[in-house]
Amino acid sequence: MRNSASLLIAACLAFAAFLLFNSYFTVAQIEQSLVLHFGEPAPGRSLVTEPGLHFKLPFVDTVAYFDNRILDLETQPQEVLASDNNRIRVDAFLRYKIVDVLRFYQQVRNTQGAESALSNVLDSAVRRVLGEANMTQIVSEQRAALMVKIKEQVEQEAQKFGVSIVDVRIRRADLPPQISEKVYSRMQTERAREAAQFRAQGSQQAQEITAKADRDVVVVRAEAQQSADQTRGAGEAERNGIFADAYGKDPEFFAFWRSMQAYETGLKSTDTRMILSPTSDFFHYFNKPAGAASPAK
Repeated sequence: MRNSASLLIAACLAFAAFLLFNSYFTVAQIEQSLVLHFGEPAPGRSLVTEPGLHFKLPFVDTVAYFDNRILDLETQPQEVLASDNNRIRVDAFLRYKIVDVLRFYQQVRNTQGAESALSNVLDSAVRRVLGEANMTQIVSEQRAALMVKIKEQVEQEAQKFGVSIVDVRIRRADLPPQISEKVYSRMQTERAREAAQFRAQGSQQAQEITAKADRDVVVVRAEAQQSADQTRGAGEAERNGIFADAYGKDPEFFAFWRSMQAYETGLKSTDTRMILSPTSDFFHYFNKPAGAASPAK
């Protein structure tokens, strides 16, 4: 009898502990929660924003938790047709925060549903705004103004989901790969043409510089040759004057000196052969060393 009573008390205590355990829930600092009564928000006590321990009805109430921080949404890159008919591959993202938990739950239920809905809204806003701009505006400093415009449009649509859009950014805006390859190929062709033009201009300038240098060399050589000829002429004139003075002072010595030079030049060991008479005037100073009997010619 006592054992049965003890078991009954233990069972009651266990059931009470189980009820107590299921009557409380904890909200973290980075969370906010929604108390659901049979799957629907509990009237008057559904929203819980204060962190800590809170009460709910066991078995009939459940708790849905929602992040209280700023959340990121990454979208898949999409192609947008700009106003100048250029196709652009755009990669955008946004940051949002849940500000109305009840509306958020009623409209999208959870974060996955919100991201799906916001992704569609962002893609539509990007196509609308960028479709009104041209390629130059999208890739230039005007992109900031376009992002502000996209954020405003997404904010209007996002309010019905209970979220606030913190920021919208275009990470990249490039041409599609197939168009980029054509553009790069055209750029390479253009750069090759410019390089060939620069090389041709450089070659022309090199030829002009070379021609000018050759012309200057000819002029310098001509001037140097002229100066050398003038110097040589002056030297020869001076030499002839000296010879004339020497001849006038001592004709016999001058004739002797001339003969010595002729001997030195004519009697060198060369392949030239000369047949001369020993009594010729060429050997005058060999036959008569005094040389006075015959004048020099």
